[in-house]
Formats: sequence, structure tokens, C-alpha cells
Amino acid sequence: MKILIAEDDAETGNYLRKALVGEGHSVDVIHDGREALSQAISQSYDLFILDRMMPGLDGLALLKALRAAQIVTPAILLTAMGSVEDRVAGLRAGADDYMVKPFAFVELLARIDTIARRPTLRAEVTELVAGDIRLDLLAREAWRDGQRIDLQPREFMLLRYFMERPGRVQTKTLLLEAIWDIHFDPKSSVVETHISRLRCKIDKPFDKPYLTTLHGIGYVFSPV
Repeated sequence: MKILIAEDDAETGNYLRKALVGEGHSVDVIHDGREALSQAISQSYDLFILDRMMPGLDGLALLKALRAAQIVTPAILLTAMGSVEDRVAGLRAGADDYMVKPFAFVELLARIDTIARRPTLRAEVTELVAGDIRLDLLAREAWRDGQRIDLQPREFMLLRYFMERPGRVQTKTLLLEAIWDIHFDPKSSVVETHISRLRCKIDKPFDKPYLTTLHGIGYVFSPV
């Protein structure tokens, strides 16, 4: 499994990474909630393990943001906040499980194994289809109306990001964080340039445009 750990305590994060890698998992550890959100949006994971008390964005707010973005990847909240109210809040925010620190690694591993056995997790998404656009996520190839579209890596990431969120407005700030991992506006035209290039490839050669600019607001992908 590919696991994202959002944990502000470096010692705990390193311990979890080493232990889980030793069990055969691929693990990324991030210590800031906002950075974890950007990472979770821009990459594909099988499981999130989230602390609740983190800088930037606390684990509960992070989880709510992920669910609002329609990211349904299973999540375990691993935190020192262990009251009944805390557990209920975590589960209602979209957590699949809730563990209280201090914890036994063998129990965490058992809970991960339980989640891994769920059929929804085993079904890996390898293709996205929106309108007459098809993305092969394994071969990293794009097609529209049966015609292959040659996309650069960032263009492919942009198109995938839009296709996973059809009809939703994406601001420049969101795109900078998700695609470039930039958490401030660098006052550059990198987003506009890549959007223009993507539009030239997926829209201009075809009758119906899918990618629309909402001036002063952002962009929306509408494949209907």
C-alpha cells in the first residue's frame, strides 16, 4: 500500500515510516497539514494516517477538506485526543478508524490490514473518462475522440486533476498547490501558460471546448 502520514512529531513520523516500510508499504511523511492536503490532492494514495494537532491545518480540517474534494481514500486518525466527543467528531468528519496515542504498532497494523481487505481499496483506478476524453493512468496517455493527445507531465497532471473534479471551479491558488506544490502566489504566469497549452491540445482541435476560464475566479472543466 502507498500510505501518506500527516504527523507533526518528527520522532513519531519517522518511527511509523520505518515500521511500515518494514512491512512492505510505501510511505510518505509530512509534518504540516496544508502540505499534506496538497500532497494528497496531487498524488494517489491507498491510505491516510492523520494526526489531529498539526500546524497549517489540523487533522480534522484536513480530513474534511479531502472529503469535500471527493477524495474517498480510507483514513485513520491517530491522535492523543481520545475523548468520546473527539472520536465521534473524527468519524463524522470521514475517518474510517480512530486510534488514540500511545498506541501499539501491532494494533495499527491490524487495522491497516482490515482496511486493505476491503474490496473498494483493492480496485485500483487505472483509467479516467470524461466526455470523449480518456486518460490511461498507467501508460500516462491521453485520448480525445479516439485521437491520441501528446501531453507533457504537468499538462497530464493538470488534465487528470480537472477530470477528477468535473464542474468544480479551480482557482489559481488551488492549482499552484496541487500541481506545483507552491503555497504562495509567485506572481508568475505558470498556471496561465500551462492552461493555455492544455487548451490548445484538448479543446482547439475539437468542436466542443471543455476547459473554461472564469475571469478573476479560476477555471472549470465541463465535459458535458
